[in-house]
Amino acid sequence: MITNQTTVVPFKEKVNRLLNNHEALIQKKNAPQPWGNGVYHRWKNPILTAAHTPVYWRYDLDEKSNPHLLERQGINATFNAGAMLWQGKYILAVRVEGDDRKSFFAIAESQNGVDNFRFWDYPITMPELEHPDTNVYDMRLTQHEDGWIYGLFCTERKDENFPNDLSAAEAQCGIARTKDLIEWERLPDLITYSGQQRNVVLHPEFIDGKYGLYTRPQDGFISVGTGGGIGWGLSESMVNAEIKEEVIIDNKAYHTIKEIKNGQGPAPIKTEKGWLHLAHGVRNTAAGLRYVLYLFLTDLAKPWIITHAPSGHFIAPKGAERVGDVSNVAFCNGWIVNEKNEVFIYYASSDTRMHVATSSVEVLLDYVMNTPEDGLRSAASVFTRKKLIRKNLKIM
Repeated sequence: MITNQTTVVPFKEKVNRLLNNHEALIQKKNAPQPWGNGVYHRWKNPILTAAHTPVYWRYDLDEKSNPHLLERQGINATFNAGAMLWQGKYILAVRVEGDDRKSFFAIAESQNGVDNFRFWDYPITMPELEHPDTNVYDMRLTQHEDGWIYGLFCTERKDENFPNDLSAAEAQCGIARTKDLIEWERLPDLITYSGQQRNVVLHPEFIDGKYGLYTRPQDGFISVGTGGGIGWGLSESMVNAEIKEEVIIDNKAYHTIKEIKNGQGPAPIKTEKGWLHLAHGVRNTAAGLRYVLYLFLTDLAKPWIITHAPSGHFIAPKGAERVGDVSNVAFCNGWIVNEKNEVFIYYASSDTRMHVATSSVEVLLDYVMNTPEDGLRSAASVFTRKKLIRKNLKIM
């Protein structure tokens, strides 16, 4: 007869195992993948996963109230993080999603930007407005020349126009600002006159004394409908931000990576050649929507005017990145340029985990200014590729 014998592990020992395993995960060294396309290097390991969140966020460590050491408040995902270099550290404002589907923001920091990211003890306490948020997510951080750090994010609420439809929601741009990333002042939501808003990003400099904002107008919560594209508008203030005139500066296009919708990623990087932008584009496939990242460059004095737009995607989900809560998605709303002009691109895969890819301002400008534009037809693509082939065959 077989008997089941369960070894009783003391509570404190089980807690220590949890803490030690977590510490080993945090301290795991990362390394660039040995292969790449010359434009950037992906790094081997995800930099943040649900398991990277502190043990004391998820478990009640009091033996009296949790004698079986059960996970009381699970974490489902860590993704779509804003980013900035602050006090010599690489800072991510991470979207953390609990098992209850509610997202919140939390700060994680690293000394080198590629591994050893540690969350601060507490998540961000985001003040609520008179009309409370049901969910908040996807914060973009902008260090503005007015001296404030702004966090622009999506605030989601139930669409009361459809009280019996539990999936009917409304998305708008929430705004908060801070000096220390701990205490946040909540400002009124952005006012526009184009329905719902997602992926709104604050330009880091004044434009003729006004605040410039990249927008993504849309008709509905999920579908952009007749709207969409990356918009641009000016606001007199961020305390009561309002865009009265919104123009589309980067539109959707048939049979491209941004056929269904597109939106600004993080705030653009200022370079001597212009403003370097990172955005996401979405197309439909038989397996569902596919999100990829792409770059473009705008005029230094007029950041709403595109000067260079390479064809195709810049980063697309690969391998294990394609699997997750919302599969086949690469999304970025945070990147950092350090004092060496190295660029750290923080992208999420499949709404589940965070990754990093690294490049430089020099290389990214080379890519964005010298990669051919999309000819929008198969024949044009073949023509452009044959030019490259003929050139290479002459020098081989």
